[in-house]
Amino acid sequence: MTNLKKDLRQRLAAVFDIGRLHRRTCETAADGTRKYLFELVDGERIESVLIPERDHYTLCLSTQVGCAQGCRFCLTASGGLGRNLTQGEILAQVRDIRFDLEQPENLTNIVFMGMGEPLANYRNLIGAIGLLQDNKVGFGFSKRKITVSTAGLVPRLADLGRDTDVGLAVSLNATDNETRSRLMPINRRYPLEVLLEACRRYPLAPQRRITFEYILLAGINDSPADARRLSALLRPIRAKINLIPFNDHPGSEFRRPDEGTILAFQKVLVDQRYTAIIRRSKGREISAACGQLRARATDGD
Repeated sequence: MTNLKKDLRQRLAAVFDIGRLHRRTCETAADGTRKYLFELVDGERIESVLIPERDHYTLCLSTQVGCAQGCRFCLTASGGLGRNLTQGEILAQVRDIRFDLEQPENLTNIVFMGMGEPLANYRNLIGAIGLLQDNKVGFGFSKRKITVSTAGLVPRLADLGRDTDVGLAVSLNATDNETRSRLMPINRRYPLEVLLEACRRYPLAPQRRITFEYILLAGINDSPADARRLSALLRPIRAKINLIPFNDHPGSEFRRPDEGTILAFQKVLVDQRYTAIIRRSKGREISAACGQLRARATDGD
C-alpha cells in the first residue's frame, strides 16, 4: 500500500496480519461434490465440503480444528480438539470457495456441520453468521439458508435462539440415554430429557422446525422400536428428521444398515406424519467421512 506513509505501513505490519487459507487438496467426486483441505497459518488443517444440489450449492463449514466432543462414530473426534477457528478463518472458507466457482451466486446455503462443535466456538460463530447475512459488507446470505448443527450443548441453545434467527439442527442419534451416552459423551452432561426440553423452548418463527439428525448405525439404533421411540420423543417439538445412514470409514467399529432396514425406519416415522428424509451421502469415493481427508493427509506427512 504505497499510497500510505512508510512509517504507517511499518506500524500496520507490526500490529496486523491478514492470514490466508492455503489449499492443500481438493477432491471432486463423480456427483460434483468437492472436498477441500485447507492449511491455516499455524499449520493446522480443516475441511470444507461443497455439495451440489439441483439448482444451487450448499457449503459445509468447519468451526474448529478437530473436536472435543468425542462422538464415537465421528472420525474428526478421534484426533481431539486443536483449537477454535477465528471468525476470519470461518469466513475465509466461504470467500475462497466462492472464488473457485464459475457462478458464485449459486452458492446459496451454508451449514455449520463440518469439523468441530459450532456452539463451543460461540463468539466467533455468531460474528461469522452476522457477516454471512450482512448485505453491505458481508455475503448477503438469507437467514433461511444458514443452519447451525450442534451435538447438544444445551446452555448455548438459548443464546443461539436469542442472538440469531438461523436454522437449528440437533445431532440426536439415539432414543435412550444409555445408547446416546455411549455414542456421544456430551449426553452424560446434558441427557435426552434436558436436551429435548431446551429444544421445546427454542424460539422458532412460524413455519420453521428444528432438524433432528439421526445417524443410522447397524444393530445399534436402527430398529423399528428405535423409530417408534424417536417419534414419541419428538412429538412435543416442531421437528423434522434427517436420517443419515452411517458413512463407513477404515477402522470404524460401526457399519451402515442395509437398505431394507433404512427404509423400514423411515416408514415408521412417515406413518407418524413426520417429515423424515434419508440424506444420502455424496462424494463417498472422496474421503467423505468428516475428518477423513485431514487424517489421511496428516498420516502422509
